[in-house]
Amino acid sequence: MSQRPITEDDLHAFVDQALAPERRGEVASYLNDHPDAAGRVAAFASQREQLRSALASIANEPVPAELNLSHIIEGRKRRPLRAWMAIAALLLVGIGGLGGWTVRSLLQGGSNGLSALAQEAAYSYGVYAPDRVRPVEIRASDSAELTQWVSSRLKRAVKVPDLSTSGYRLMGGRLVATSHGPAAMFMYDDDQGDRLVMLTRPMSSGSQDAPMMPHAAGDIAGFAWADRGMGYTLVGQLPGDTLKPIANEIRKQAGPI
Repeated sequence: MSQRPITEDDLHAFVDQALAPERRGEVASYLNDHPDAAGRVAAFASQREQLRSALASIANEPVPAELNLSHIIEGRKRRPLRAWMAIAALLLVGIGGLGGWTVRSLLQGGSNGLSALAQEAAYSYGVYAPDRVRPVEIRASDSAELTQWVSSRLKRAVKVPDLSTSGYRLMGGRLVATSHGPAAMFMYDDDQGDRLVMLTRPMSSGSQDAPMMPHAAGDIAGFAWADRGMGYTLVGQLPGDTLKPIANEIRKQAGPI
């Protein structure tokens, strides 16, 4: 039986984690073979998480007393319906304007652009780390080829950190598509099969340098920073206090050449 075509609805459902496991695997395989689609999905995922983060404080606020159902019913008895329609219209316009400006500011990357980089790394981890067949495009045995390839595509000299002193060995890497251009992804594992992903790419002109910051998306945590125009982030399913010294080791080794 031939596989059903991957549709736009499938891509959005993939971002929302609303697909059955078998279909999610089919979409992940499709994205692995179609970098352009993977880039779009990465952008969807980044926008989704950034909006949720930006609006979390509002969503967690208690419902105002004025919006209590009994209060609204009582108020409707006292006000003409037209007045309520005007209020609703103003609310919709206000929410729409807030959403538009929120999206605009988030897509511009905020003050340092690390949020977008962190989301891209978390997405890459979610797609490739669970893959037991082909998690990397070029294996560690061909690390010289891998380094040359990603450096050529990113137009920047890229180093592959050695994490053996932290108990992790290089599995290999690949190029991944992001909404900010190509990024180099390197994957590591340890003797227990735990995997880490390091993602690096050039940053925008306003995000050349930024201190290390923690980030988390679901059960994926990590640290991100920028150094002389290159952004770096390490992610994995480990506690932050375990990941931070490894991230510091990467920061020492992976600085621009």
